[in-house]
Amino acid sequence: MSVKTLDVNLFDLGLFADGPPHEVFRQLREEAPVCFLPEPDGPGYWAVTGYEDVMEVSRHPQLFGSHPNTMIKDPSPREGDAGAGAGEIMLNQDPPRHTQLRKLVNKGFTPRQIALLKPRIREIVARLVDAAAAKGAFDLVEDVAVELPLQVIAELVGVPEDERHTVFAWTETMMSIGDPDLGGTEADARVAMAEMFAYADRLAAERAGGEGSDLLSVLLAAEVDGDRLTPMDVDLFFMLLMNAGSETTRNLITGGMLTLFEHRDAREQLLADMSLVPSAIEELLRFVTPVMHFRRTCRADTELGGQAIAAGDKVSMWYVSANRDAAAFEDPDHFNVERTPNDHVAFGAGGPHFCLGASLARLEARVIFEELLTRLPTLEAAGPPRRLRSNFINGIKELPVRVPAP
Repeated sequence: MSVKTLDVNLFDLGLFADGPPHEVFRQLREEAPVCFLPEPDGPGYWAVTGYEDVMEVSRHPQLFGSHPNTMIKDPSPREGDAGAGAGEIMLNQDPPRHTQLRKLVNKGFTPRQIALLKPRIREIVARLVDAAAAKGAFDLVEDVAVELPLQVIAELVGVPEDERHTVFAWTETMMSIGDPDLGGTEADARVAMAEMFAYADRLAAERAGGEGSDLLSVLLAAEVDGDRLTPMDVDLFFMLLMNAGSETTRNLITGGMLTLFEHRDAREQLLADMSLVPSAIEELLRFVTPVMHFRRTCRADTELGGQAIAAGDKVSMWYVSANRDAAAFEDPDHFNVERTPNDHVAFGAGGPHFCLGASLARLEARVIFEELLTRLPTLEAAGPPRRLRSNFINGIKELPVRVPAP
């Protein structure tokens, strides 16, 4: 069986300078949907770009495991390095350990818990949108998209209001490796992680033995098979919640609004019928795909998409490509706010690692798009977006907008 390869380098961040390289992914899907690609200073990996193959990997966590790493490039932790324990984060765990940890944090993300947040989310959104609109011209990223998910996840976790932007700065550095504007080096990310862990330790010490209802207090009081979480477990949970809770939703908001600017008919359709907002959000999730890929590690020799995958091989699921697969979505490059069904994989493709915060992200997105569309129906772009240099996060660093004078 010959190994399918193409002359494609998905580590070339220049490919992602203007957003995901959809033409490159189309070529991969058509010519080699399961394709072995090189990586810098590594053994190479399988890029899985077709919808059904991505689903197949996700459906079999015993065969395609998450431990020790869900990033394509393996870290090279040094002794004493804060990153040395990052492999133990819930994201990088397999059952039964993943199942145990997920049960603990699920307590803070029940449908009832999320529904209780709706009035507070709307209050935060109204304040942010009104303050931004008063400027006339503003940056949608900094003034709105960053603030909403940051404030919501920080309230859930229990981060004091005056310390939230410090925590967010650490998440920015960790999620921006390769982007020179945002710190962007592995060394910077290690420093940010160490600082976040030290902060989480201090916060945990203040909450220990208390009866708080915030997620950090819940985690400190929780037990896994009779054992309490270790300080490292708590640190890793804190990092996961703050990174995932503040980064991905903000990129859905910004990428979503840019999409609506670029698809004026769809925006007018929403303004005429706000009941379409929930289905529009699902389409924005598909169309934008804020998290572009995750990796698994093959546990035993197997076959996927006609290719022989060996035990130990790295397998990356490119959700951003699967969400544009014509075999799964009719006219996939067309943005359709009424698309149904819409079984996108923006939150993962099912299985034990389906996004923990999916319900919260959907709620935040619904509220903010309802408020932006109704409060600022004439909002328009005031300049081109500045995109994050990343092959992992489909992110926008700056999106200047303005409210035209009446």
